[in-house]
Amino acid sequence: MSWDFFIAGLSLGLISSFHCVGMCGPIAFALPVQHLGTVQRKFAVLSYHLGRILTYSILGAIFGLMGRQVYLAGFQRWFSIGLGILVLLLLIQYLNDRSKIQPTIFSKLQFKVQGWMGQLLKDGRPASFGLLGMANGLLPCGMVYLAIAGALSTNNVADGVLFMAAFGSGTLPAMLALSLFGHLASISLRNRIRQLTPYVIAVMGILLILRGLNLGIPYISPVLESARGQAVSCH
Repeated sequence: MSWDFFIAGLSLGLISSFHCVGMCGPIAFALPVQHLGTVQRKFAVLSYHLGRILTYSILGAIFGLMGRQVYLAGFQRWFSIGLGILVLLLLIQYLNDRSKIQPTIFSKLQFKVQGWMGQLLKDGRPASFGLLGMANGLLPCGMVYLAIAGALSTNNVADGVLFMAAFGSGTLPAMLALSLFGHLASISLRNRIRQLTPYVIAVMGILLILRGLNLGIPYISPVLESARGQAVSCH
């Protein structure tokens, strides 16, 4: 297990959970679990969030594979630095004009996924909550974009999956609490929590840049090996 990716993904998830509480609160509140018994209600809520983590893990496999190709091409360091700079540029755009941060293609995806979720919410059967969570994992989200950037900076599929699964796990405690005890969190509190989002984005961008600088700092800026520089053995 690559502990640096696990710790990085888990840390990002824990920090991002503050953003999730503000953004995904309405979805968590809308889960049709009131008619279920205590055990079924808890199972349904857990299935919903495990569905999210499953989608994140699948995305981790896809973008981890893409990161592998970057690694094999010998561009991992510069790719990480470029991703970090891109994240910071998007943050500047977000701060200047929040209405233009999301490309049109993602807006179309959001509309499509919300349609699927609406159908699943009307279903209300316990078996549908896992599918609902998987659909929720596809919703365009700034924090998920950051996690995908982290998965892209890995150099194999397993680490990409591990990073995204750890990210999802990091969001789990706050989101579970929101689903089960969300009535205790006021709208003003959730809005104040959302204000932390720009700081999380800035930290992630800086960490991606530091990762590519090869400063030899464990977990933050480890020395990245280049596949082009590895010797090939015929034995």
